[in-house]
Amino acid sequence: MNNYDVIVIGAGQAGLSIGYYLQKQQRRFLLLDKNERIGESWRERYDSLVLFTPRRYCDLPGLPFPGERDGLPTKEDAANYLEEYARHFQLPIQLGTDVIQVTKTNIGFAVRTNKELYHTEKLVVATGPFHTPYLPPIVADLSDEVLQVHTSSYKNERQLKDGPVLIVGGGNSGAQLAVELAASRAVTFSMGQSRSFLPLSFLGKTIFDYMRATGILTAPITSWLGKRLSKKPDPIFGYRAELRHLEQTGQIQMVPKTVSIKGATATFAGGHQERITNIIWATGFRPGYEWLDIPKVLGENGVPIHQRGVSVVPGLFFLGLPWQHNRQSALMCGVGNDAAYLAAHL
Repeated sequence: MNNYDVIVIGAGQAGLSIGYYLQKQQRRFLLLDKNERIGESWRERYDSLVLFTPRRYCDLPGLPFPGERDGLPTKEDAANYLEEYARHFQLPIQLGTDVIQVTKTNIGFAVRTNKELYHTEKLVVATGPFHTPYLPPIVADLSDEVLQVHTSSYKNERQLKDGPVLIVGGGNSGAQLAVELAASRAVTFSMGQSRSFLPLSFLGKTIFDYMRATGILTAPITSWLGKRLSKKPDPIFGYRAELRHLEQTGQIQMVPKTVSIKGATATFAGGHQERITNIIWATGFRPGYEWLDIPKVLGENGVPIHQRGVSVVPGLFFLGLPWQHNRQSALMCGVGNDAAYLAAHL
């Protein structure tokens, strides 16, 4: 029988976290994930990716993240931890299962996949914030001679042509790759938004200790502080000193927003132009819920309409969204709290 109390779509950090609580409640539930292996979304990221949260800020409910607690885990560490988490708690997971369509029924939801049709009374969408890689409209005028790759598909420098690289997008991934690639080639780093930089540690403590103590991590989005912080772009953790040094030595050129690209020539805000050979788009992602065939669930921007993960549609919930409740909602250190809240409201 393919009938369940709860089906969770996504077996990443969010799905596994709520699976932990559903198991404690002795629910009949199932986690569906399109990947063939737990943690695959982490393994698919670029080779040198290192998390900016220490291991003790990466614990999911009931199982500490292994290794040196104040050290920064690699993407492989994160993937292996999620795989061990699923194994440790023996969570019911159906891998290699791509959700094609979800519709509302009289008693809950019908979940059509590439394998089977499932029915459930309650549905939790835990697919995370990284769905469709975003490429700005200026990509349409880019010459085929320029090698371009989004960070979602970038693995390492061997993918690039010889010569300089333009990195567009000023988040943590863009900063990390700019510093890394500057060791072997000229880098132009185009930041479209003004970003704040935070050190990874200060006076012997991780910056996340200070963020938690001051309420930056835990302030609800409904609070004055949460509303203010949620409107700002995420800070870049670390790399400020490295970027400044590399800019002074000429290994990195810091430029403002890329406003247009014609052929192999990029134009930046202010009028400065530059010929490009390679471009890495560190421009983030956009929501992708095309398979969610239920009216009034999504806003005009494609983002779910919810109150702390509780959808406007009875029985439908979301988990792992940025600022679902607070700044740490989309991080390993915060998704467990949101999962506990939803499990109590299912």
